[in-house]
Amino acid sequence: MNDNQISNPLLITSVQNPKIKQLLELQQKSSARRQSGLFVVEGQREVQRCVNAGYELDTVFICPEYCKKSFAAPHAFAVSPYVYEKIAYRGTTEGVVATVVAKPYSLADLRLPENALIVVLERVEKPGNLGAILRSADAAAADAVIVCDPLTDLYNPNLIRASVGAFFSVPTVACTSEECIAFLQEHSFRILTAQLQDSRLYYDTDMRGATALVFGTESTGLTPQWREAADAHVRIPMLGVVDSLNVSVSVAILLFEAVRQRQAIQG
Repeated sequence: MNDNQISNPLLITSVQNPKIKQLLELQQKSSARRQSGLFVVEGQREVQRCVNAGYELDTVFICPEYCKKSFAAPHAFAVSPYVYEKIAYRGTTEGVVATVVAKPYSLADLRLPENALIVVLERVEKPGNLGAILRSADAAAADAVIVCDPLTDLYNPNLIRASVGAFFSVPTVACTSEECIAFLQEHSFRILTAQLQDSRLYYDTDMRGATALVFGTESTGLTPQWREAADAHVRIPMLGVVDSLNVSVSVAILLFEAVRQRQAIQG
């Protein structure tokens, strides 16, 4: 255990401790995350994936009763089980919560291969949906996720938690729709919008070249600027009484169709 890891730390036993109050504020307020440049990661697996991806830990809070693993950080504190249960969403299952230095990506930071596969989301508002989409993007080896005109903070703890660490493996960029469309067109992406109107079945659509799969909200769909910018409109057949799927499910279906088509070329 090195000097930066927990070594005879003062045990925090009260949620009134200033460090705990700061942590709770980072969990609850996007303004606090923006001002401090820090966000919160919970869980041994998620913190380790964060470190593996090159993110810098700022402070680690470990409950020794639940976590025997140590993590290098400039600041480290032990917390009592009572305090840990107040700061952790998952109760006693993991034993570690960390604050992490934000490392936001921009479109200019993306380093994409020749036939890149990108997911674009317009005005996504539910952190859990975005986290689930990042899991699918990681599983399908997508090259980036671009969130246009976001209605949720990309460092929302619910998003990080729902992604099960995939947030750290898939480059995720927030920008305006106008900026994204210009970027995709400049880099010769084929823009495929998921929509019911004026569309063809997704498995009849070529996704083998540089492809951007674009999704809107479940309630209102995509705005006209995306429909007009699209090279093709695609849909998933709906054979029951409902007319739409959860957006994270739709993303997974189209992503793995792209994977299937690309593997067919290789095989």
